[in-house]
Amino acid sequence: MDIDLADVTIHIDQELDPAARAELEEMFRRRDGIISAHFNEKRPHLMVCEFMPEKVNPLDLLSIVRFQGYHGELVGL
Repeated sequence: MDIDLADVTIHIDQELDPAARAELEEMFRRRDGIISAHFNEKRPHLMVCEFMPEKVNPLDLLSIVRFQGYHGELVGL
């Protein structure tokens, strides 16, 4: 069985402390169809998300960011 996966980088406009980053990562992981979500340690304003496009639309990812009260942009699809 082949599983189609996609990656996207999300630029978070706000500076988040480690606890806020961990909380946002956890919110992403709770969403069905998201395989992984993690911030780049050297560039803490960038989060990489791996997801199943048949279950999650990239705009859904931005909705999670906005629901948490942050602003962000998709960097790459």
